[in-house]
Amino acid sequence: MLNFAAMIGKEIDTAIHFLEQGDLVALPTETVYGLAGNALNDHAILKIYSVKNRPAFDPLIIHTSAVDRIHEYTLEFPEPLRVLARSFMPGPLTLLLPRKTIIPDLITSGMPRVAVRIPNHPTVQQILSRLDFPVAAPSANPFGYISPTTAYHVEQQLGTKIPYILDGGPCKIGVESTIIGMEHNRVVVYRQGGLAIESVEALIGSVSIKPHSTSNPAAPGMLKSHYAPSIQVVQEQPHILLKQYNPSRIGLLRFQNKHDGINPQHQIVLSPMGNVNEAARNLFAALRYLDQLDVDIIGVELVPNHGLGRAINDRLQRAAAPKK
Repeated sequence: MLNFAAMIGKEIDTAIHFLEQGDLVALPTETVYGLAGNALNDHAILKIYSVKNRPAFDPLIIHTSAVDRIHEYTLEFPEPLRVLARSFMPGPLTLLLPRKTIIPDLITSGMPRVAVRIPNHPTVQQILSRLDFPVAAPSANPFGYISPTTAYHVEQQLGTKIPYILDGGPCKIGVESTIIGMEHNRVVVYRQGGLAIESVEALIGSVSIKPHSTSNPAAPGMLKSHYAPSIQVVQEQPHILLKQYNPSRIGLLRFQNKHDGINPQHQIVLSPMGNVNEAARNLFAALRYLDQLDVDIIGVELVPNHGLGRAINDRLQRAAAPKK
């Protein structure tokens, strides 16, 4: 892998140039920054897997500019998913649909369905509308680590491995898209994310939610251990941690209030006002901050399990899952 001194800029033409040349570019979306490459180019796809050190059994999401382009890459579009597309695309929704042969096996890990998304970010929308191919764009971070929500986060982790980072500002949602498909005529959620389950069910009725996988996931982002700092993360109450660790060696991620007895500089509150949407925007940056501290353990507190709180709790539970 060649080492670059990645440029950070706002030039759309520069990003398009690299993508058309088969290179990788970090692109902003409303959810997280993505590591983008031509989804129809095997060499570009292999670069994505290599740069991220991502296992080949974990499939990728393709991104395109409009709902009426989805048919270019898929064989079927069941009506319940079409209803969701009309209401929530562009946006933090990914649909899992039967793929056409134009989609390489490398994208889907050989599986018969492809994950398709239309991001709701003006900069990436301009890029996708000018390209004659979709882009694959998993989160722009090393596999299994905390997803990036600013261009600076990408530079910290991949700045020597890609030629260009397109700076579109901080991500407005802050957690990855919700992935939805169908099995046996029933709508299935494969990954909870930036589209609240309540919003989906209000439109099409109840859905089933797939459990995480330790290997061979049915869709992107389903692995049980993921989104994790390098420091051990536990889902534990502060008073329990204080019995086991020196107070100066504890980091805490809290929803609304800090905890007395632990260094305030070692604590992050996601939303003092108790807003789960604000908490989602702050989640990955907070985990990054705590991961840079000189501590032995990071204790995390779950948030109210509604709206985007479900996606936050999903990420926190996976960050705390035992590593293989």
